[in-house]
Amino acid sequence: MDDKDKQKAITILNKIMELELAGVVRYTHYSLMVYGYNRIPIVGWLKANANESLLHAHKAGELVTLLGGHPSLKIGPLLETEKHDLGDILRESLEHESQAIAAYYELKHAVEGKSVLLEEYAREMLLGEELHLDEVNKMLRKPGDLEPFKS
Repeated sequence: MDDKDKQKAITILNKIMELELAGVVRYTHYSLMVYGYNRIPIVGWLKANANESLLHAHKAGELVTLLGGHPSLKIGPLLETEKHDLGDILRESLEHESQAIAAYYELKHAVEGKSVLLEEYAREMLLGEELHLDEVNKMLRKPGDLEPFKS
């Protein structure tokens, strides 16, 4: 990879890191706002997502330093909608995860044919993120609905 490609990868990795750190904050907040009969398993799922986002942020930061860059101290966009119905939380999660997926695709396209390490990292993360997106989508469906949820 030449210096221009490295800098572009660092910029995208920092963006990923910021989005994943925003995920830590979002999922932690969401876990505090769940009420009702199914609270305990949903809170556990949300906390696990917060922990996973932290691991993803750390992984992106490690790659930034591997490339000789400086990891961002910023956190991605955080929007407090004041909507705390579980459906609202899941729809916000879908939107947030879609932004992260877009950033991973951006990285994949930027490094294709230039870095096997970064290309495989992007693919691995996309696999996990797309499966997570499907999980959230299924949670938004009514029992018996086979068609994917469309926002």
